[in-house]
Amino acid sequence: MRSSCRVLLITTFLLCLGSGLAMTACAAPKAELWPLWQANDPQSSIHVDHSAWSHFLNKYLVVGKPGTVTLVRYAAVTSEDKESLARYLAALGTITTAKLNRAEQKAFWINLYNALTVYTILDHYPVQSIKDISSGWFSSGPWDMKLVKVAGIELSLNDIEHRILRPIWKDNLVHYAVNCASLGCPNLQIEPFTAENTDRLLGKAAREFINSPRGARLTGSTLLVSSIYDWFEVDFGGTDATLIVHLENFADSDLAAKLKKFRGSFSYDYNWELNKG
Repeated sequence: MRSSCRVLLITTFLLCLGSGLAMTACAAPKAELWPLWQANDPQSSIHVDHSAWSHFLNKYLVVGKPGTVTLVRYAAVTSEDKESLARYLAALGTITTAKLNRAEQKAFWINLYNALTVYTILDHYPVQSIKDISSGWFSSGPWDMKLVKVAGIELSLNDIEHRILRPIWKDNLVHYAVNCASLGCPNLQIEPFTAENTDRLLGKAAREFINSPRGARLTGSTLLVSSIYDWFEVDFGGTDATLIVHLENFADSDLAAKLKKFRGSFSYDYNWELNKG
């Protein structure tokens, strides 16, 4: 019996890996709190310096028309700017997050995730997809690799998103903020997140994504939505009805009207091609 279970688990894993779905419903990490990172100082007035990240974004992001994908000019990044990005990540690693207030912490973790993702791509460039970066056998993508230290503790991208951001803030808009360097992902924003602009940028990112073909589009009686809503359905209410309400909240008037009348079936899609410009 134990042998049969082992074979079933291996077969299931290989099916997921073979289909190229690194973060599908069969493997999407749950939000599991890492209690260490809950500590904060509500009275803190400390502001983390994200100017190096701002410089990088302004220099290398390609922002198109509404509804299009924001791209990164990875091939154009100079060795000096890559080194500057490395110093920025190292500087973030020296921050004692417990001394920050909650708003400053949220911006800190989002910026760290995004800058670390970009740096990881640069470190392995050229690649066709972030999933081409692997830590070894039976892995697809860098998400479980320990890529950075914060206060001396090694962290992976999955640690930041699923053990810190999601369980502490319980804000489904975080899914529109963290960028996985793929064409199917919500856009990397042109400015760093800060304690002052996070709510504005989260709303902007949600509207951009939902009103683009990557987020939601109706094709006959089928609503084609991003696989993000499948992988993390619990964050969006866990039902088709709650997802529709969420989409309506950020949809433009035309799409919102169609969603309100929608009674068809759902289909999910995601493009893992690198968001290179």
